[in-house]
Amino acid sequence: MNPKRWIRNFFGFSRSQTNGFLFFLPLVLIFIFSAPVYRWWKSRQHLDFSFERAQLDSLSALWMRGEMNVLPEEELLPVTLFAFNPNTATADDLHALGFSAGLAKRVVNYRKAGGQFKVKSDLLKLYGMDSGFYKALTPFLLLPDELKRKDAPTPNTVRAEKVEIKFDLNRADTVLLMSVYGIGSKLSKRIVAFRESLGGFIYLDQLFEVYGLDSVVVGRLKENSFIQPDFYPRILNLNEATEAQLETHPYISKRMAKAIVTYRFQHGQYHSIEDLRKIINVDDAMLAKLKPYLTVD
Repeated sequence: MNPKRWIRNFFGFSRSQTNGFLFFLPLVLIFIFSAPVYRWWKSRQHLDFSFERAQLDSLSALWMRGEMNVLPEEELLPVTLFAFNPNTATADDLHALGFSAGLAKRVVNYRKAGGQFKVKSDLLKLYGMDSGFYKALTPFLLLPDELKRKDAPTPNTVRAEKVEIKFDLNRADTVLLMSVYGIGSKLSKRIVAFRESLGGFIYLDQLFEVYGLDSVVVGRLKENSFIQPDFYPRILNLNEATEAQLETHPYISKRMAKAIVTYRFQHGQYHSIEDLRKIINVDDAMLAKLKPYLTVD
């Protein structure tokens, strides 16, 4: 039978449709089998990895060179605490005590510049000295805790004694905060910014929530400051505050602020602070922290 006639009878094509079918059929077959044929041809080609191998060799050489530049003393030297004087200890002694390479270098450079450690707390003036590490070193420092004062000052000497005066933590400015040892300009600004966004400190333990304040500095600050018994913080009204006002508070996240405003829009005003439990997962501890700063009146 004629192929064209068979195709017309089988598919019901017209004469022109049959001619088009016979024209496109080889193209379709070529398209279908081109990918397998190409993969078969590609698999039989010789693969040259010389360029990739050269890159790997160069990276390996750089890695080995980096390993050679690492001082084995810094990696393998065990930490051993022993009595030492920072004015005479060598860099190796400092490494053995647990000083990092950068911190040991600062000690040596400080001495070369003419500096001298007179009391134990002078070590805290070094940039990068951790207060916890300093406390571990304190029993082994061959330095006095404080300088001995003379009974009577000489005529050419003016002796200024530091008078410790406690200040109101909610009214102290950055200058007053910097009078506490361990608080610089950045930390003092951070404390004031946190206090303003919080609405005021209610408890001294809230100082632990300020980013960058370690426990030693917080202890000093608690010893030198107080909170007025009749102090009232700035209050946010749950029925009036906007989402932007709510999310500026450190205890209220952006998601929580949006949920508070959305619930108020859909269900009306809040009748109690306890209503917050209806919209977000608030435990007793978080609710206790929020209550002094919120109201529904």
